[in-house]
Amino acid sequence: MKKIMLSGLIVLLMAPILYSQELTGEDIIKKVNELFDVESGYAKAKMTIMTTSGQKRTFIYESWSKNKGEKNLVRYLEPRRVKGQATLMLNNADDIWMYFPRTQRVRKLASHAKKQKMQGSDFSYEDMGSGDAFTKDFNSKKLKDEKMEGYNCYKLELTRKPGGDVSYSRLIMWIIKENFVPVVIDYYDEDDPTLWLKRMVESDIRVIDNIPTAMKVVMYNKNDNTQTELELIEVKYNITLDDSMFTERSLKK
Repeated sequence: MKKIMLSGLIVLLMAPILYSQELTGEDIIKKVNELFDVESGYAKAKMTIMTTSGQKRTFIYESWSKNKGEKNLVRYLEPRRVKGQATLMLNNADDIWMYFPRTQRVRKLASHAKKQKMQGSDFSYEDMGSGDAFTKDFNSKKLKDEKMEGYNCYKLELTRKPGGDVSYSRLIMWIIKENFVPVVIDYYDEDDPTLWLKRMVESDIRVIDNIPTAMKVVMYNKNDNTQTELELIEVKYNITLDDSMFTERSLKK
């Protein structure tokens, strides 16, 4: 009887390990997607761009998101030359409007604009959009587990689905086993899946409103030899936001 009880205890203790081994690439990426699956959010952030010459350009902005990242509004606070400038991104950045306070005009960007750099940074508008692209536009394959940035990680290869509405043909992701945060993502060219474009590294991970959140994100551009650092100053999740915030008219407010 004691042997039976002991065997049962061993099975129970091993259950989490066995479960983790059985996770497929699709299972893991769904867990990642759940991190982005918040109804709404607010953030105040500092963005620092390091140019090829070593110069730094810094921006402070506020952002609001709704409908699990489908709607995003960004308003710049600093420096003075961009203060009041705003960007509205809808439908995962397929539709983008920009407001320029000097001219008090709103301009809709072309459909391909989501590939462009945000304020000349190494983040594109698409990079700042909804995280559901990981499941909607990519197929996921689990590779050999690896240690990355000091964490035990799942390693995934994501390949764009036929007709996938994304600007990258392939992603390689290292996902922390403990909390499913994608600590490193490598981005590959839209047409050449062997051409490595960028690497994103997340750090200073804190739990905010029960959600693991990277307070610092750095995007390294392999082609341009530049990098952009995002530091979250303040962040809130699942807050009340009116739909009227995410309209062309609201950009001028």
